[in-house]
Amino acid sequence: MALDWQADAGRYQTMPYRRCGKSGLKLPPIALGLWQNFGGIDAPETGRLVLRRAFDRGITHFDLANNYGPPPGSAEELFGRVMAQDLRPYRDELIVSTKAGYPMWPGPYGENGSRKYLLASLDQSLRRMGLDYVDIFYSHRPDPETPLEETMGALAQAVRCGKALYAGLSNYPPETTRRAAAILRELGTPCLIHQPRYSMLDRTAEGGLLDTLEESGIGCIVFSPLAQGLLSAKYLEGVPQGSRASRGTTSLKPERVTPELQARLRALNELAKGRGQSLAQLALSWVLRDPRVTTALIGARDVAQLDDSLAALAAGTLTADEIAAIEPHLPAPGSAV
Repeated sequence: MALDWQADAGRYQTMPYRRCGKSGLKLPPIALGLWQNFGGIDAPETGRLVLRRAFDRGITHFDLANNYGPPPGSAEELFGRVMAQDLRPYRDELIVSTKAGYPMWPGPYGENGSRKYLLASLDQSLRRMGLDYVDIFYSHRPDPETPLEETMGALAQAVRCGKALYAGLSNYPPETTRRAAAILRELGTPCLIHQPRYSMLDRTAEGGLLDTLEESGIGCIVFSPLAQGLLSAKYLEGVPQGSRASRGTTSLKPERVTPELQARLRALNELAKGRGQSLAQLALSWVLRDPRVTTALIGARDVAQLDDSLAALAAGTLTADEIAAIEPHLPAPGSAV
């Protein structure tokens, strides 16, 4: 099939890249996640434009999971179509990840951490995306009912058989992460990366996880750095009609937008203005201030929102004085609001 699009020849000239833990892999400081906005209920042409623009801007990492949509699987299907239409010639320049762990199909083998589920899910993901392999395959969440050795053995098997290049973890607490990383090392497949929730409103990862990752040489790609949109200007005066919180169909509930939270957001917004940033851009700069964080994972409903997020990189790193000024408006390290 003839391609009618070519990537921008200057895509690598302005994007910096960070080494992922102690591996040989470098990742962009901002990566694109397909958790929201790329499902079967969304406009496919908009998703295609966002993916192309991301690569044109130097974003090489695209993050998916088996259940992303809705409906589940539809984000991978959209990505597969864009791969076939536009990105196929650039496959060796891309880092594509997927995950398995949350419910995906009926019956006892459609969720959690068994070898049966993880490897069957990976095969399904590869078919949906039209890929021979993914670069990173994650266990999306720990499963206390499955031996950790079985779950990590499945990740190692995926790498050994060439269906994934690297193994990753997501949503694992510090001690389980430490044990999982040790098992993977013994199996000859070191853990490359961990994906936790982390933002100025959720500092749970500072309660031991980031230290564990540094000690183990594991990279970190944080999700929800904008706290599902709370760290944007739209919630400064309450819950606007049409916002994610107003719909009541996601984990972001309207009752979370309390007067106390609004006061925090307004104070942070003023600090963002002082350095020529939006609140969302400041939120990205803040998570990236920590050298233990390799990448901040963003979503984008359109090209303009993608470009706005990438503008966070132009402001430079936060100074010690700026970090100190932000601190009083955040929850304590290791906690969340």
